Order: sequence, then C-alpha cells, then structure tokens
Amino acid sequence: MIRSAKIILQSSRTQNALLKRFVSASPVHCKTVTNNEKQGSAPTEDLSFTMNLFRGQVQGKEVFPYPNVLTEETKETAQMLVDPITKFFEEVNDAAKNDSNEKVDDKSLEGLWDMCAFGLQVPQDLGGLGLTNTQYARMVEIVGSYDLGVGITLGAHQSIGFKGILLYGNPAQKQKYLPRVTTGKEYAAFCLTEPSSGSDAGSIRTKAVLSPDGKHYIMNGSKIWISNGGIADIMTVFAQTPVTDPKTGKTKDKVTAFIVERSFGGVTNGAPEKKMGIKASNTAEVYYEDVKIPIENVLGGVGNGFKVAMNILNNGRFGMAAALSGTMRACTKKAVEFATSRVQFGKKIDTYGGIQEKLARMSMLHYVTESLAYMISGNMDKGSQHYHLEAAISKVFASEAAWYVCDESIQIMGGMGFMKDTGLERVLRDLRIFRIFEGTNDILRLFVALTGIQYAGAHLKELQNAFKNPTANLGLIFEEASKRVVRTVGLSSPPSMDYLVHKDLTPSASLVSKGIDTFGQSVESVLIKYGKNIVDEQYILNRLANAAIDIYTSAVVISRASKSLNENISTAQHEKLMAEAWCLEASERVTQNLKTISSGKNLDNFTKLSTIAKTVCENGGTVQLNPLGF
Repeated sequence: MIRSAKIILQSSRTQNALLKRFVSASPVHCKTVTNNEKQGSAPTEDLSFTMNLFRGQVQGKEVFPYPNVLTEETKETAQMLVDPITKFFEEVNDAAKNDSNEKVDDKSLEGLWDMCAFGLQVPQDLGGLGLTNTQYARMVEIVGSYDLGVGITLGAHQSIGFKGILLYGNPAQKQKYLPRVTTGKEYAAFCLTEPSSGSDAGSIRTKAVLSPDGKHYIMNGSKIWISNGGIADIMTVFAQTPVTDPKTGKTKDKVTAFIVERSFGGVTNGAPEKKMGIKASNTAEVYYEDVKIPIENVLGGVGNGFKVAMNILNNGRFGMAAALSGTMRACTKKAVEFATSRVQFGKKIDTYGGIQEKLARMSMLHYVTESLAYMISGNMDKGSQHYHLEAAISKVFASEAAWYVCDESIQIMGGMGFMKDTGLERVLRDLRIFRIFEGTNDILRLFVALTGIQYAGAHLKELQNAFKNPTANLGLIFEEASKRVVRTVGLSSPPSMDYLVHKDLTPSASLVSKGIDTFGQSVESVLIKYGKNIVDEQYILNRLANAAIDIYTSAVVISRASKSLNENISTAQHEKLMAEAWCLEASERVTQNLKTISSGKNLDNFTKLSTIAKTVCENGGTVQLNPLGF
C-alpha cells in the first residue's frame, strides 16, 4: 500500500528530463549562501552528510545518532497496522494471480480501500490514517515483502499521484480532493512523461492556454507510461503555459502543474501496456483534448511545475528503499529455508563457504537498505530539509541490492529457484523496473555527483573571491593555505568520527573518515582540472557517485550498529559484524574508484571505451566479423 515504490514507469524519462535543470537550478537545500552573496546575512548551513562529503567534511548531525523518532503512541499505532496488513497479504491477496491476470484482483482492491491503504499519509480529518514517514516506511516494507505489483498501484496513487496536493495544495484543494482519493475510491496518477520528452524537460509538448475569459486553462497533449493512467479519476498533470516576466515583459513557456479530473471531459487513455514485470499495475498512455481546467486547479503556482514535480519525486524516494527492504527479506528467507534443508555431497549446503558468502552478502545488503530507509524517513520526521541526495542514494542502492539478492536467492536454490511456483522469477521481473523508474540509476548517479560538486565548487568560488580582498579575508585564506601545506607534507589527519560511534566500531569509523578526507581532495582536484567541463566527464562522475554511495552507506550502518550496541539490543553483535564487513569492503571500493579517476592509465582507458562505443554506434551494432568469416 504504498508509495512503496512510488512507481511510475514513466519516471525514468521524467527524471532524465529534469536532471539538467535540477542541477543548474540548485534547489534550496543545495544552495550555499555566502557572505559575499548576501551581505549582512549569516551563511546557510547545509546539514546533508553527502553534500558535505564533497568538501571532505564530516557533517554528522543527520546520521548520528541513528534516528529514533517514534513515540510510544506512534509506535503502537504502527504495530497495530502490521498484523492486519500482513494477514491481508497472506490470506486475501494472491500475487501470482495478479501477475497472471495482469491486474490487481477486485477483491484485493476492495480490501485495500477498506483498510485505508490508499490514504496512509493523508491527515485523519480528511479521511486518511495520517501516518508519519517512519510509520509509512514500515507499512511499505510489508507490501514489498509480498507483492510489488500491488505496491506500485498504491504508490502511483499516493506517493506521486496526489502527493502534489499534499505538498502544494491550498486548503480548498486539499479539502476538495484528498477525501476523494482516500475514502472516495477515486484513483490518482502522476502525468509528466511524454513520447518526445527525454533528457530535456523543455521538450514537454502538452500545452495549457488560458481561456479568453480567464476562468479556465485549455489543455491539449498526451502522456506516456502513466501508472494508473487507465483507471485514474484525478491526475497531477504537467503542461507548458505562457508566462510573462514582469521585469522584461517577455513571454515564454514554463511548466505548470494542474489537478485534472477525468470528469472534465476530453481525457482518454490507451490500452494497458504489456510489461516485463509489475504486470498487475495499470500502465497506459493518456490523452488530453481541449480539456477545460478551472484556474483554481493550478497546483503550486503558474510556472512552478518543475519545482512541484521534483519535490514530489524527492519526497518519497525513501519509500522505495523500505519496500525493497521487505522484498530482500522475503527473498533471503526463501534462500535460507532451502539452504538449511538441501543436502549435497553428504552435507547441507549452508555449511559450504560459497553459499555462506552469498547469504552473508545478501544479509549485509538488506541491512544497509533497511538502515537507509529508516535513517531518511526518521530525519524527514524530525523536520530535515537536507535529505535529497541521501534519498537518491537510497533509491540507487536499494534497487541494485534487491536485484542482487533476488538473483542470488535463485542461484542458491538452483533449478528450484528457476521454477515459476517458487515465486522468485516473478519477483525478479518486478524488480527490473526499479533501476529505471524514479530516475534511472545512471541519471541519479550523475545527479548526486554534480549536485555535490556544485556545492564544493561554491566553496572554491568563495575562496577565489576572498583573494580579491585579501586583507578582509585573511582568516579564510590562511585556513585554506594551512590545510594544503599540512596535507602536502603528509601531516594532516582525516576528520575524526570516533566520538560519534560505539567504541567497538572506531576502527570502522576511521576507515570512513579516511575515505571522506580522500574524497574531498579528489573532488577538489577534478574541479580544478575540469572546471565547468566536469559535467561532460561521466566516467569520472559515476565513480565519484559510487564512492559517495559507499561512504554514506558506511556511515549509516555504523550509526545503526552503534545504536544497537549502546542499547544492548539482542542482535547488536550480529549487526556489528555486518557493519565491520561492509565498511572494510566499501573503503576498498572507495580507494579504487578515487585512484581510477586520477590515474592517467585509467583515464586513457576511458577514452578507449568511448571510441569503442562510437564505432559500435556508427556501425549500427557489433563491429567485428564472426571468427569464421561468414
């Protein structure tokens, strides 16, 4: 039930289309306001761990201690929901049937509506359950354990479909629409992606023009790959609208978000798409022909559609990590049940080192994913506004980890895992889309790297400005100069994290600290070398993103394991082992990635790879001849 995966098949193109504008626009949480920019105002502190990582600094306020945001009351509420939801998925919903019929069974849908599963975070006075992000994550996790197809139906509805109304709706819009999508059994959808809009948000062609009487917008266009597109009654639709700049008097098209009802007329849809996985979810093309939209249905202000779309997507990414955490738990359980009973060569296969390594890595990946989900949801519940890079990392990590865990579960079970009745082949098909929608993992890696680099670059710009008036900025100049001198002679030490973690995890914390220090130096080096052209160096950006992911996930798991050790939780020693193992291997990957981007040999190899790819494309596919020559 759940924004679970927040699924939007269309999101791949959606986020691709927004990447350039997102990074260039630099959202508020990414903005560094210096005294040089705003005289008389204090600099804005960004509390994002990942953002500060790009400056080689430890910002631990939103990682340590691991969040514990549930009160006794809110914890009790979540616990009360777990049993009925679990029972529903075990006794009512049939994931295999939904997949085979390519639709969620009517009985399941009725049950979900009756449980208010379509309005988990809608305020109670508007018909919903009013769950916090952390409570929501727990519900999402259960859904992910049983049926990702259902999760996508729920997520497309509330995580993105009407999420814009929750985030940006005025009181009248909330009062009018939220009860309808919560208890009125009206489905919602998020409609942004179009057949022609790929990497450029400006290529959206759907247009909405103000009527002569000024009371309506007239919308024409189409959207593609819309989850719930064939069943949605209420849609958040993005269209180009003419906007006049009051300063210049010039008019240009800007994206605006609208609340569109199918009942307005002129809204139709195509047949459900045939998909590789998540077959139970409805995905369809939607068409708009002379749709009259009242001006009061503008969402978030005329021309602000880009901001609305980005924040809808950013706001719920943690839900994907929560849902996939549930999926990974279920896959691992099946693999363990098989491994502990299957006998080969006279021994149960769980006694063999190869199987043990698989199960250990599966467990570690699940631990990291689960830790990310509740770290981010907990911070959001505490009021954090600095989670966007972390949420993107959680999506990338969770989607790749879940694929690995499911694939290894099948491998452990061998031929049995490949059989349809085991259920893992359906899960594997469902999981494939998660690395594509919500922004492809490729795009999100670039988003993480470029946004972080932009933040680091602002600091270098501040230093450059300081040299223009050295007398007034001696403190900053000497501070930076001393750092570089100490670093050059090898006397510098990484920023310490020892005081933030349990004493048993200080060696792991030291590995993370060293990685942060080296990472900051690497970012500074590539900025100096490439300047603004770094945006075109995707080989380097991808490796910086991978290093950032490894460092952030390491910090998260030692935070969670420290909490368990401090509170003497029964699983604390097991968590400690996983945290230690993860941090060691992650630190080795960080070292390798950072060496790669500074090595002339590796950079030359990037050039070779680029040439190979260009040649393949020029030839329309594989270039070399078959060895037999025919």
